[in-house]
Amino acid sequence: MSTVTMNISLTDELKAFVDARSQARGYSSTSEYLSDLVRRDEERASEERFKALLEDGMQSESAGDWEDLRQDFLAESGVPLTAKRSA
Repeated sequence: MSTVTMNISLTDELKAFVDARSQARGYSSTSEYLSDLVRRDEERASEERFKALLEDGMQSESAGDWEDLRQDFLAESGVPLTAKRSA
């Protein structure tokens, strides 16, 4: 994966915080720390989009089909139909 350079401006306080956190967390550089923060934020955004799509699907008129499939799966796997899904 290729990388590009990005320059950002931080206050002295934020720079000190970033430096301290990157060192305390064992990152080899502040760049590695900031890249990890952005990567994690990207993952959270992706999860939020996925959850929104699931929610939209559950609210759609065909959501009953999903519930039927879920119950069939639970019955075939021997899980009691009263089992609640974990959050």
